[in-house]
Amino acid sequence: MKGLFVSGSGTHVGKTFVAQQLIKLLSKSRTVKVRKPLESDCENIAGKLVPKDAELLSQACAQPEALDVVCPFRFEVCASGEKASTDQGAILTLNQLADACQVSDADDFVIVEGAGGLYSPIASHALNSDLAQALKLPLVLVVKDELGAVNQALLCLQAAKKQNLTVAMLVLNQITPNTLENAAAIAQYTRVAVVEFNAINSQAFAQRVLSLVE
Repeated sequence: MKGLFVSGSGTHVGKTFVAQQLIKLLSKSRTVKVRKPLESDCENIAGKLVPKDAELLSQACAQPEALDVVCPFRFEVCASGEKASTDQGAILTLNQLADACQVSDADDFVIVEGAGGLYSPIASHALNSDLAQALKLPLVLVVKDELGAVNQALLCLQAAKKQNLTVAMLVLNQITPNTLENAAAIAQYTRVAVVEFNAINSQAFAQRVLSLVE
């Protein structure tokens, strides 16, 4: 399988938004498929659970697939994947999630987004990092650019290293403008590429990402 596994330092750091940008960029030169095998906190619309993040990812694709293929495991409760499934009386396994991420064409580039942070429980006795390891995909780690980002980034990188996971890049997502200079601080402690993303540097972000993925 060729692709990237998008994870991050926690919830609400901008994983889906960053993944959307990656999908749009990489779709210009290859066929990109997306998978978000599990999503909690889904909206119940007329008795059907709608995974909003998976929907956004699918819409970013040049050739969208059915939402049931992109995100087969959906839960209404706002909780980790493991807790959401057990609360509904189901035991969700790592193998089930890994199988849901497969694509029919080996030449397709697959962008998989996890659920929660890198060490969030996503299935029975399994973390997001375990799913990335099972899929053998390099990580895109998303960290919110804020006070404390250096600590969060280095902890995530250390966790990835502990499981022998390859990190393609660390994306520092600047949601609110600041002058913290976190990227430079993080770069002092790692050889992993630190890529800054904000509302005004989309072109520079695109060039940097393509240079790392091509």
